[in-house]
Amino acid sequence: MTTIFHVSDLHFGRPAVPAQIEAIEELIQTDKFDLVAISGDLSQRSRAGEFQRAQVFIRDAEKVSRVIVVPGNHDVKWWRAPLGVGDQSRMYDNYMQFISTDLEPVLRLPGATVVGLNTSQGVTPRTLTWNVRDISIIGDLRPSQFEKADKAFSTGEPGNAKVIVMHHNPVKGELSQRHGLKRTKKILGAFAAMGVDLILCGHDHQESVHYIEHTRKGTVISTAGTVSNRSRGGRPSSVNEIEIGPKTIDVTTRIWSSEKKTFVHGPHRCFERSVA
Repeated sequence: MTTIFHVSDLHFGRPAVPAQIEAIEELIQTDKFDLVAISGDLSQRSRAGEFQRAQVFIRDAEKVSRVIVVPGNHDVKWWRAPLGVGDQSRMYDNYMQFISTDLEPVLRLPGATVVGLNTSQGVTPRTLTWNVRDISIIGDLRPSQFEKADKAFSTGEPGNAKVIVMHHNPVKGELSQRHGLKRTKKILGAFAAMGVDLILCGHDHQESVHYIEHTRKGTVISTAGTVSNRSRGGRPSSVNEIEIGPKTIDVTTRIWSSEKKTFVHGPHRCFERSVA
């Protein structure tokens, strides 16, 4: 059994809720998951102080678990290279200084190969829409990123679960009615072609669990809600716990209880896992 603690959209800075962060840190130390997956938006304004607090969060988690992190759109200073003009690396300067220089890490665990993909690429011609609200919000994946993921999976242990960690949600949010990515059908099709078992994402600020059926096998999508005061529709903050077994993938949503000052067990779903 491989255990994953999936948290997203921590938004260290003004939106962060200290009591919730402390409760998460305690859960991680107590339960000692095989993997802590953070699917972006560690910061609110991509400021050094916000990333420094995130750095402490990650450092403490690494004492008991493996940790994988990818950037979210709030972690990117897109104005430093708008529409691809300028030094692209400057968009991630604080993230790379305090969090990681690797924007697309790969981790190999007993039972799972985990690939991080950077969907937060700033404002590019590929992310533009007719909606002004989408500026710096929409994510993107390029063909070269699928090739990288497929290569990482192909060199993993046979039978390992194939897990993607990325920020933007490929399935429309229930309340927002918006995708985080453009070209979602192509993206989900590409993941299906490489046999992805599980996608961990955030961005929508509303927790959800989906199962996308394909001809060969299905893909479970875990969208973690935000851990901040920016939850959608006034919903409580939430995180997801995942157990990957030889034949199943279990996802349990843990929801913030202001009364108990912790994240209590909420909805649970179990999916059959088809091992190719």
